[in-house]
Amino acid sequence: MIWNEHHECMGRDQLASLQGERLRQMVERIYYNVPFYRNKLQEMGIEPGDIRSIDDLKKLPFTTKQDLRDNYPFGLFAVPQQDIVRFHASSGTTGKSTVVGYTHNDIMMWSEVVARSLTMAGVTKHDIIQVAYGYGLFTGGLGLHYGAEKIGASVIPISGGNTKKQLQLLEDFGSTAIACTPSYAAYLGEAIMEEKLDRSKIKLKAGIFGAEPWTEEMRSQIQQLLGIKAYDIYGLSEVIGPGVSMECSIQHGMHVFEDHFIPEIINPETGEVLPYGELGELVFTAVTKEALPLLRYRTRDLTRLHVERCDCGRTLVRMEKCVGRSDDMLIIRGVNVFPSQVESVLLEMSETKPHYLLVVDRQNNLDTLEIQVEVEDQFFSDEVKELEGLRKRISGNLTSILGLHANVRLVEPGTIERSQGKAQRVVDKRKLNEHKETP
Repeated sequence: MIWNEHHECMGRDQLASLQGERLRQMVERIYYNVPFYRNKLQEMGIEPGDIRSIDDLKKLPFTTKQDLRDNYPFGLFAVPQQDIVRFHASSGTTGKSTVVGYTHNDIMMWSEVVARSLTMAGVTKHDIIQVAYGYGLFTGGLGLHYGAEKIGASVIPISGGNTKKQLQLLEDFGSTAIACTPSYAAYLGEAIMEEKLDRSKIKLKAGIFGAEPWTEEMRSQIQQLLGIKAYDIYGLSEVIGPGVSMECSIQHGMHVFEDHFIPEIINPETGEVLPYGELGELVFTAVTKEALPLLRYRTRDLTRLHVERCDCGRTLVRMEKCVGRSDDMLIIRGVNVFPSQVESVLLEMSETKPHYLLVVDRQNNLDTLEIQVEVEDQFFSDEVKELEGLRKRISGNLTSILGLHANVRLVEPGTIERSQGKAQRVVDKRKLNEHKETP
């Protein structure tokens, strides 16, 4: 099924023409309505009339998360406050939140791209979708909610957490689709087994999972636990929220809705635009947003773009799963480490659960990495020899993938804290220690 065949299956030349026209309109809008952008463009000697086609995009300046924080709260808005119908904000870990605003037309556009996304997962007006993303300043809950209502599905706005109620509604309401973080989906699957629920009463067929990185191994585990097909959705608050891109039934990457969000891949060090198929940092230009039309926003997510036509019939470019973030990447003794690499190794092993924690520290000026791994109940034995053998096998597998040695510590089932939102995978004590030492 395709929700908007005209825009999702448009010829590439026709799409480029549409993007070019929308880019020209956007640059003119921000030049005259956003002092921050006008100053940046003037510093580069660029006027709106210099932008004639999509090929001119690479001439324009980047926008970063720091730019949003520096202009907190409303400095990058391109419309007056009376035209803003909703605010969202990301919590962040340090500094000020990044605030985003929406006009009525922005909300309608957001609903449209999420409707396209849900349709890719096979959700229709005949479905009941349980939205277990958080509602509030986080964009996940309301983003999925409005898109589901647009296609006419029945929405259960349960938000995150309250697992017992989640399970009850899965049974009693007969939810056929669920939207939440992948880590919480795995948690729900475990809870179904622990509560010994009657699986025949669970009607789920599809899950729409995003807001955090996850691997193909975790997808397989979730699909087995919940008996569903698991789909990857991508988004970020600064660009719109969930619905920037989405997997179709072919699941060979997430289709980017390029009529609204123009993607680029750049070298994160130089800013050079890279060709299709090369790994680099993902950049978006939100050409149709009215309230916050970001120009070449650096997401810090690392991925590849593929332009070949998909077997589903859509012509939209596809982005691979993000392998990590250029700013969240762990550098340990000169080696780049992503939590997703650890997850991939652990989920290939039947003895381990999909719950782990990376603890990074610095001792005697040397970085150390401890990986805490939960062991499946039947493999957590009192036999020290058996556990040591398992630990060595996990350690060997991780060393071959990561390229460095990590201290693997096996822990009992249920030891690592479960998340009802984004999973906490890393504790970097180097940052904590450095912060404490700062005068």
